Amino acid sequence: MSMPFYVPPEQVMKDRADFARKGIARGRSVIVVGYDRGIAFVAENPSRALHKVSEIYDRIAFAAVGRYNEFESLRVAGIRYADLRGYSYDRTDVTARALANTYAQTLGAVFTQESKPFEIEIVVAEVGVDSDTDQIFRLTYDGSVADEQGFVAMGGASDAAEERLGTGWRPGMTLAEVLRLAVDVLGAGENGERRALDEGQLEVAVLDRDRPRRSFRRIVGPLLTRLLVEAPGAAEVTAGPGSTETVAGEGGSASSASPADGPGSPTPPS
Repeated sequence: MSMPFYVPPEQVMKDRADFARKGIARGRSVIVVGYDRGIAFVAENPSRALHKVSEIYDRIAFAAVGRYNEFESLRVAGIRYADLRGYSYDRTDVTARALANTYAQTLGAVFTQESKPFEIEIVVAEVGVDSDTDQIFRLTYDGSVADEQGFVAMGGASDAAEERLGTGWRPGMTLAEVLRLAVDVLGAGENGERRALDEGQLEVAVLDRDRPRRSFRRIVGPLLTRLLVEAPGAAEVTAGPGSTETVAGEGGSASSASPADGPGSPTPPS
């Protein structure tokens, strides 16, 4: 009679953690960083259809790295949670903290109970009335939650990316400044190698605290091009017929006349 195969629980947890970390490290990075008027999301993502960054609710957004099918299921579940809670109670009852706790429970249960953990990391961010009330929560594959201050990098060489962000970021930076910093960090490879990332390889969005109710907005096309090369000062780009986008440089102000996109409307962004 053969002896039953036994693996210590701590070895099982270590193997699952190693497996998840390796899967996440293979993904392209996402950077979430605060700027003077809100929170910016910058991802290396050449796909125009499969988004890493999406709106969840009025002032809440979601970013993720890792396996698309796994984090997409969480994104959709988060939208449903937010819509149901906002409809049943009040829109102000939908918060990033509550959503992050719900995601943490799901990730923790999958990590401990399922045969394979999710190979993902996610960020849930909520823009406040000022930079001091902005919230950025980072959730890892095992359900751990971290309350990040100012910025966070996920996927790829995230430790090195966060070190570079810590060196270059400061409170009160403009959107153009944080975008250039994020692109510089994303393009910094290992062994001193550098890659040039253009607009077609980037997915960029913001939570703009000055937008009425729905703060999420994607930055694309000529506006993104102008921001990446903008000198200090305001840049104005025509966004479409009868609509103008104005983006603040140093000492400027920002406004937008274009509608927000995202899953708070009947059609999800991805």
